[in-house]
Amino acid sequence: MGLISGLWLAVLGVLGASSIIIAKKPDAKEMIAKLAPYQGWIGAISALWGVWGIISAVLTLGWLAHWPIYWVTALADSVLQFALGLILGVGVLKTFIKNPQANEKMDQTLAKLLPYQGNLGLLAIGLGIWMIISSFLWHVG
Repeated sequence: MGLISGLWLAVLGVLGASSIIIAKKPDAKEMIAKLAPYQGWIGAISALWGVWGIISAVLTLGWLAHWPIYWVTALADSVLQFALGLILGVGVLKTFIKNPQANEKMDQTLAKLLPYQGNLGLLAIGLGIWMIISSFLWHVG
């Protein structure tokens, strides 16, 4: 967790909330369009990294007692990476997953997440900014 994770999450959030951002700032369309060709791969990598982060958070549950903000931030980062990553990278992920039951389960999960895509994207941008700021605050001194 830190600067790079925060930047990655913010970019993922911009892709996830692109329709909301473009509706409010039409000039952002050009910048977002530059990321769009890589959206599937960014999403697939994020989904896999998010799963790993969720597993890591469960394995380090003891950190909650000593570093609660750090642990909650890391867990929220991983959950958002998984959710937005699945939404944005489902096409790429399906090219690697050949099991029909796994694809069906992915489609069911995707159907539950899609209505929240914009909100998840905005939340990811906010958490990404928090992670960037906190990476400077926690490393001072």
